[in-house]
Amino acid sequence: MEQGSPHFVLDSIETSRPHASGNGSLALATKTRTVADPNAGKLFRLSRRTQSLLGIQIVASGAYVPERVVTNRELEDSYGFEPGWIEQRTGIVTRCHALPHQATSDLCVEAARRAIRAGRVDAADIDLLVVGTFTPDHAGCPSTACLVQDRLGLDAPAFDVQAACSGFVYALVTAAQYVATGNSQLALVIGGDTNSRIVDPHDQRTAPLFGDGAGAVLLARGEPHQGLLCYQMGADGSGGPLLQIPAGGTRCPVTPAEIAAGRHYMQMDGRSVFKWAVRALTDTIELVLEQSGLGPHDVDCYLLHQANIRIINSAMEQLGVSPSRVYNNLFKYGNTSAGSIPLALDEAFREGRIHRGDTLLLSGFGAGLTWGTALFRW
Repeated sequence: MEQGSPHFVLDSIETSRPHASGNGSLALATKTRTVADPNAGKLFRLSRRTQSLLGIQIVASGAYVPERVVTNRELEDSYGFEPGWIEQRTGIVTRCHALPHQATSDLCVEAARRAIRAGRVDAADIDLLVVGTFTPDHAGCPSTACLVQDRLGLDAPAFDVQAACSGFVYALVTAAQYVATGNSQLALVIGGDTNSRIVDPHDQRTAPLFGDGAGAVLLARGEPHQGLLCYQMGADGSGGPLLQIPAGGTRCPVTPAEIAAGRHYMQMDGRSVFKWAVRALTDTIELVLEQSGLGPHDVDCYLLHQANIRIINSAMEQLGVSPSRVYNNLFKYGNTSAGSIPLALDEAFREGRIHRGDTLLLSGFGAGLTWGTALFRW
């Protein structure tokens, strides 16, 4: 994602008081932030609702990236970049690409197996599977979740959630509803994408940004103080054209002409997405912290979508968050979309960065436009 001149202008908002909702959750009466796009003349209205959902815990995690490591040197030679250009612009040094025989379900299965082993649980006890992905094995059906379910031998309902780079947070919150209400005793939540298959390999603006990978967590009932202290999921479909795959759906089926034009690949307005991402990230984090009565320094570890180091740094600087509290592995994997947050979570836990009772902040943002932010008490 490239940084450019400001594209969105955010106006002031009116405040409103939170009110109690069912199940002990906290709902926030709608606030509205109006965002003007001076080029298109549109107005974007962003929801200000939040909720909470306690009594759940993450009992184990696992992650997987393909063996094929693609270095900046390879891409700089291919595209004619100056040495160091990619890292300077994005913070990315390497990324992993799926091997020819691998698809998204393969990455998800391996991440899930590692989570199951780490949790020392019997796969037969898993009664729900939710997969966040926007790069499914098949364009229509079956779902990637069903393919994963079959490979793992699960006796559980399985379905995909499509929210692009926000997919893991969306999937996590969705599965948490089942666990908190007792409709699931042990849920498997996976975020994974194979971005190398949907980016135009000849597009030097986007291809170097993305990698492939998957991460998984197991959710179960926890102590009353554990779980989602506060979360927000949002969407602004009017920004859909900023990041989209034009051909391949029912609106515009794939034809030889569409393929020749490259419209089956992802297209991104990098400057606009960059600007939106920084403001969306700071806005949603400020909101969940405010509604939780916490400050930026009360969060033990920030696990943010690994899109571009300049997005992360810009947002954290505006919020006054110390870099020591922000976990980054972008330099190794690039943007793995729905895989990025669970990859970071798994690595942070294995490195001893996450402990019982810690407060984590997870935030994803991407195509849709969508965003999902959650304060999670470990």
